[in-house]
Amino acid sequence: MNYSTDLHTHTVASGHAENTIEEMVEEARKKKLTLLGITEHSVRMPGTCSEEYFEQLSEKKRDYGDIEVLFGAELNILDFKGTVDLDERIMQKLDLCIASIHIGIGYEPGNIEENTNAVISAIKNPFVNIIGHLDDGNIPVDYEKVISAAMENDVLLEINNNSLTGCPWRINARENIKKILDICKYNKHPVCINSDAHSINNVGKNKESLEFIREVGFPDEYVLNYYPEKLKTFLNRYKNTGF
Repeated sequence: MNYSTDLHTHTVASGHAENTIEEMVEEARKKKLTLLGITEHSVRMPGTCSEEYFEQLSEKKRDYGDIEVLFGAELNILDFKGTVDLDERIMQKLDLCIASIHIGIGYEPGNIEENTNAVISAIKNPFVNIIGHLDDGNIPVDYEKVISAAMENDVLLEINNNSLTGCPWRINARENIKKILDICKYNKHPVCINSDAHSINNVGKNKESLEFIREVGFPDEYVLNYYPEKLKTFLNRYKNTGF
């Protein structure tokens, strides 16, 4: 099997990332990826793109020969109601949307019930495809309920490689990723490994995630990075009309 996708990466447009689209694509080519997601931070992240930037993504080149590039956003979940920081009229034009909680970007952690409601409400948004880095113990959630909602709404949970490389501001990440994997395995719900790369150095980086997945006995058949055509069925570009 060929590991062929990385759907969560950022370019200089996100403000605190380092490389251009073309540089990220070239690095993806070196890593033998065939599907690359460019998901800039959405508008509430300091220094990132404007709404106009996301509105114009439909005009971007997607065919790079041996690599298909998908353009989307990493949305910020802002409150316990699961509000995200792009209007639906923009989200519906994007190839994919990842929804994540970033503490201090409109969201302050609540109790487990409040955090769980925030994530489930975001999952129910028809344009959210992936929930990003849901492994931070600073934001406790009920993983059983979250994954049940993800299954009902055809949303993927991300295994974020950064969380397994000692990301200092996320606590208990390994323990929480194991919980996610165990519940997804029991329910036969697939996951998606992403690098969350902010530079070419991390595009397609998956070593820590693959090692951990094997350590906990999670089946390769539920890792959609090996199955790009199946992975595409979860994404807006292939679920919605008008592309």
